[in-house]
Amino acid sequence: MQWHDRSSNVVITLEPGFQNLTSRRSFFSSLTRGWGSLTRLQRNLISAIVLLCVVTVVFRYLQYSSIPDEPQIKEGEPKVAGAEELAQIPVVVEEEHVPQPPKEEPKEEPKPEEKAVVAPPPAEENHKPVFVQFRGPQNDRQRAVVGAFKHAWKAYKAHAWGHDELMPLTKRYSEWFRVGLTLVDSMDTMLIMNLQEEFSESRQWVSESLNFDINQDVNLFEITIRVLGGLLSTYHLSGDSLFLDKARDLGDRLLPCLNTASRIPYSDVNLKSREAHPPRWGPDSSTSEVSSIQIEFRELSRATGDARYGDAAEAVSIQLHSQAKMDGLVPIFVNAQTGLFRDGSTITLGARGDSYYEYLLKQWLQSGKEKSYLVQDYKSAVQGIRRHLVRYTEPNKWAFVGELLRGQTFSPKMDHLVCFLPGTLALGHWLGGLPAEDLDLAKALMRTCYQMYVQMPTGLSPEIVYFNMYPGATEDLYVKPADTHNLLRPETVESLLYLYRITNDPQYREWGWKIFEAFEKYTKVRDGGYSSIQNVRNPDNPQMRDKMESFFLAETLKYFYLLFDDYEEVPLSQWMFNTEAHPLPLPRMAVPTVNVTAV
Repeated sequence: MQWHDRSSNVVITLEPGFQNLTSRRSFFSSLTRGWGSLTRLQRNLISAIVLLCVVTVVFRYLQYSSIPDEPQIKEGEPKVAGAEELAQIPVVVEEEHVPQPPKEEPKEEPKPEEKAVVAPPPAEENHKPVFVQFRGPQNDRQRAVVGAFKHAWKAYKAHAWGHDELMPLTKRYSEWFRVGLTLVDSMDTMLIMNLQEEFSESRQWVSESLNFDINQDVNLFEITIRVLGGLLSTYHLSGDSLFLDKARDLGDRLLPCLNTASRIPYSDVNLKSREAHPPRWGPDSSTSEVSSIQIEFRELSRATGDARYGDAAEAVSIQLHSQAKMDGLVPIFVNAQTGLFRDGSTITLGARGDSYYEYLLKQWLQSGKEKSYLVQDYKSAVQGIRRHLVRYTEPNKWAFVGELLRGQTFSPKMDHLVCFLPGTLALGHWLGGLPAEDLDLAKALMRTCYQMYVQMPTGLSPEIVYFNMYPGATEDLYVKPADTHNLLRPETVESLLYLYRITNDPQYREWGWKIFEAFEKYTKVRDGGYSSIQNVRNPDNPQMRDKMESFFLAETLKYFYLLFDDYEEVPLSQWMFNTEAHPLPLPRMAVPTVNVTAV
């Protein structure tokens, strides 16, 4: 190429490389002249478009770079939905229809290794799983509890595999939600006990067979605390994203319950159609049920990064906070249409009221102690409990928590469910920095809950007791014939765990061991499994009821195992148990000093 320099009348021949350079310069000169010919508005629009493209590219790069390299586990084929009229009434199925669990291969028993516990991350990183490795049983009492779990699991696996609950006497199963309730509810217990074989088989079932796309009505509260809570806990303890994927699918199906004008959830929802509705028996929801889903929904938002779940649950808490209360105490029914408590309802810390108070404290702790309205409601409620519900027996002056019938008349009735309260009060004092008098009340109530066991000939508590308050009485408590049953409930063992960890007093462990021995003696089915019993007052014939609740494996045995844990593998300052004993990670908090005091 030749170039004529008009100023000097010289012809210059350019080499190919210089030709390219000249070509580029000419291109940029043209681009500059074109840019200058545009109006200011045109230049601004083009600049904005270019900037938007750059931001989009950067965002997509960051998003994909955060995805793990390992492939996602493919889920199995969905099960065929049942008949449309199938609802929540338990259905008994004969043993011959039970699908076979994986065959056991003989293998050498591995020796337990000592493995370090991985502490949970700071609050801002809680969307990541907290992978924890456990030692397995380290002493004779823990080994006995693991033996009980294996005895129960053997029967479930043989006669109820993949179904909701075991009927250990007749070797059948019953269905409630048709989601393998006992299996999903128990998986974090397996991890904590380091039962790797049982966990591996259960994980395979979850991967291949757990299907929520079924025509089945479920109770929002029960499936949230047992299944959603269990999946989230197992996700954190195992680090396996399979469980988070299942939790997200379930959470999406439950969200319609919270989509009400009043912000009070409906009690039930169909998993397939996602249509929510009040309970069949009336227009009201139970207060404890609508107020005890928040921890699980907030954790689902943290784990997935999707704020919808936590925001919907928060709206429920705010609605309940806005209502008038009697010194912090609330009735046991609330209407999903109006969003208001039902006037004249009973006030109790037992059935339909209990976990409302528990979750006030635990939601506050889960928020890193930032949501002050929750702790305000909790402190008001504790003062209301002292003022209106705490009384003392005759002749031994045991503290107990009664009820207000129709919100007015005191009744000396106390459900076993109320025995969650000593643990909650102790936790509030220890981790929440609340008054020392809360710990004093916790100890007094803990003694009473233990007496509900040891005063019975079987050493097991009835479902409900009544207390004597009249001078001259010779017995502190009595039990009505309709209330003598024991359902393998966990609340007393739960509170013993908290009291032992917080006070370091070994007496609480001894009480727990005596209760465990009573369960072994009167509820253990020889061929496998455990059964609730009809009459704790008759040691010769306690009358097994042929039902093993899922919470026996999920809660009762887990709390026993942790009560006898010398290593505190699940620290109370780092993990919070939902009301079904599923541990979820807490934000980092200052670890309090243990207060060693006598019972």
